[in-house]
Amino acid sequence: MKRSDLFIKTRKEIPADETSKNAQLLIRAGYIHKEMAGVYSFLPLGKIVADKVTAIVREEMNAIGAQEILMSTLQNKELWELTDRWDDKKVDNWFKTKLVNGTEVGIGWSHEEPITNMLKNFVNSYKDLPVYVYQLQTKFRNELRAKSGLLRGREFLMKDLYSFCPSQAEHDEYYERAIQAYFKVYQRVGLGDTTYKTYASGGNFSGGFSHEFQTISDIGEDTIYLDETKKIAVNKEIYTDETLSKIGLNKADLVEKRAVEVGNIFTLGDRYSEPMGLFFTDEKGVSRPVFMGCYGLGISRLIGLLAEHFADDKGLVWPTNVAPFEVYMIRLGDEQEVIQAAEDAYKQLTDAGVGVLYDDRGVRAGEMFADADLIGLPHRLVVSKNSLQAGGFELKSRTQDDKLTLEKDSLIEKLVK
Repeated sequence: MKRSDLFIKTRKEIPADETSKNAQLLIRAGYIHKEMAGVYSFLPLGKIVADKVTAIVREEMNAIGAQEILMSTLQNKELWELTDRWDDKKVDNWFKTKLVNGTEVGIGWSHEEPITNMLKNFVNSYKDLPVYVYQLQTKFRNELRAKSGLLRGREFLMKDLYSFCPSQAEHDEYYERAIQAYFKVYQRVGLGDTTYKTYASGGNFSGGFSHEFQTISDIGEDTIYLDETKKIAVNKEIYTDETLSKIGLNKADLVEKRAVEVGNIFTLGDRYSEPMGLFFTDEKGVSRPVFMGCYGLGISRLIGLLAEHFADDKGLVWPTNVAPFEVYMIRLGDEQEVIQAAEDAYKQLTDAGVGVLYDDRGVRAGEMFADADLIGLPHRLVVSKNSLQAGGFELKSRTQDDKLTLEKDSLIEKLVK
């Protein structure tokens, strides 16, 4: 992509109505546009990042046998009344509206009830199980606090997966596979070394423990107690001697950390299948409720954390796997040889599969360098008369000050590798 063609406008000033670092940087760098508190639109650069994160999540969910679907946003009131989750006193972050005929409907904040109802049309016998389905969809939650940018939105992109098994034993096996898949996601986006499985309350979803995936961060809203040797943590909300005894942790081995929740998984059992009538006939002809689980991962929240986690005083610093492009290429000067060298490098890198954002605007060098740092691509490439005289192109990593001057063939080989 050439910068002159890209739908983007960077800013020097910090948005006056944003207190979170992730929103400030993402708005300034032209990744998102704020519509209102807790609601953001993804601009081209932000959409590419979201698509890359989504692709990673999709690949890992497919790898554990889940199939992608897309469910409706509008929610049937009667379904949620079956599980006693329609009343605002029970679930206080609903968005609700009315159809023209006066029928009250909800705006999807989760999908346990509708997916359970759907499965009643597909599951009758143990031969129909297990079923693993997931979706990547916009969710809506009427949050009281929406001051954390993408970390806590009223409208956000989420992956939610639901498992339907004939027994708890089969569920437990899949649950462990899901845990490993989540860790693969975090490793691939660059958060694997600082993200931990954390015991937490089941909340609105289940009666026992759930598991969160918490990333250590100074801006975290959660407090966790971490066993750094076992790489397991417990959320402060259930931090009791009884809990520690149940999960086999020693209080003396735990350190207090602030963290950001980047995923959560729940064993639902028959919490929804029983009241909603999702039963199957087992091998002995006995009717039993399907054993369920759910697995959530906030895509936009993860992007917000990446923006907080990988940044410095100059701007964003994207990990390569999620960066919108790998290289920010700057052309300095309007000499014909410089223009031709830049165009040739741009074409050859692009043909080789290297994503390049080519700043061809011809503005001041300082403005281009500042934008390169703010936008945060992994590498900066400078093509200038001086670089050509020195033997080629100046390459610099976003995270290091060292610069290399490489000939064209060496440059392409290095970036492709």
